[in-house]
Amino acid sequence: MRDRELPDEQGYFGPWGGKFVPETLMSALAELERAYAEACADASFWQEFDSLCHHYIGRPTPLYFARRLSERIGGAQIILKREDLAHTGAHKINNALGQGLLARRMGKRRIVAETGAGQHGVATATVCALLEMECIVYMGVEDIHRQQMNVFRMKLLGAEVRPVSSGSRTLKDAINEAIRDWVTNVRTTHYLLGSVVGPHPYPMMVRDFQSIIGREAREQMLATYQRLPDYIVACVGGGSNAMGIFYPFLNDHGVKLIGVEAYHSASLTVGEPGVLHGTRSYLLQDKHGQVSSTHSIAPGLDYPGVGPEHSYLKDSGRAEYVAVTDDQALEGFQMLCETEGIIPALEPSHAIYYAALLAKGLPREKVIVMNLSGRGDKDLEIVAGAMGVR
Repeated sequence: MRDRELPDEQGYFGPWGGKFVPETLMSALAELERAYAEACADASFWQEFDSLCHHYIGRPTPLYFARRLSERIGGAQIILKREDLAHTGAHKINNALGQGLLARRMGKRRIVAETGAGQHGVATATVCALLEMECIVYMGVEDIHRQQMNVFRMKLLGAEVRPVSSGSRTLKDAINEAIRDWVTNVRTTHYLLGSVVGPHPYPMMVRDFQSIIGREAREQMLATYQRLPDYIVACVGGGSNAMGIFYPFLNDHGVKLIGVEAYHSASLTVGEPGVLHGTRSYLLQDKHGQVSSTHSIAPGLDYPGVGPEHSYLKDSGRAEYVAVTDDQALEGFQMLCETEGIIPALEPSHAIYYAALLAKGLPREKVIVMNLSGRGDKDLEIVAGAMGVR
């Protein structure tokens, strides 16, 4: 699975990454690292993963040429990687399945997870139901209010949803509580972290499981269009869907990689180096080094940090990162609904808006692949409220 040099043995992507955790978790991380290395060398592990990806998740997800969207915008052609068609409605199921199989291999039958938009929580609950595991999902009270349907879905799947009322009551605080639970129950529990954040080996491991997105997209582009795209665009919160589609294209230097953040959660665009949730990356913080409050209309982007590999890609210049406002994301949301009959999640709506803006300034022969990382069922109440619809 892993054919590149980074991260190094200590989990660093250049100066980013590492393991900044209490001593009580160091042995658990070492155990996880060993188990993952053994799984990577075991063909049967990947055979089961690939089989379930195909027969259970519904992979490969298609590449879809958004003809009417491209015609409305003018300029470059926009192609969507349809992760919204995966089981549970988003890319999160890829990583949840991989880590679930790994946890079972380690003999850990109790799973804790965090969630913001609810999709990682739903994916984790889904995998736990499939693999007969206990599931506890931590979720900020603010996000519970914004994502009630996903909370109900998690409960239907047998998960216990534990509300978090500390701090900003969003994703950052849910991660804090999930880590506290893991520290307390480390012998029996696996923390199924949902993005390319956290201490090593999580950023590497989540990237590897999500890179199925980019591998498929690369093969599909060559098979259907006999070429690679000129640009790949994906939204970035913690960064797993973007890292998943970027990673298999890193050596294709003719393909430009663009990550789109939420304007008030733009760690890569305006952040400074810092440590959050066990890893060193770009971070939104005040002059005293305290983590700043964030906001996004998309709960999955409402996070003050980002994955360390994204920090490395920014510094190296291999990827570019931009920010989009709530209003612009809503414009992207409506644009895709009206032109293609596809209701996107609010998270990739940020990428839709920027992909449209980018396309407008490019010649027609250029091709943009945009990762449509999730569908918008979960966000209809938020969108209705923003549009003043009762």
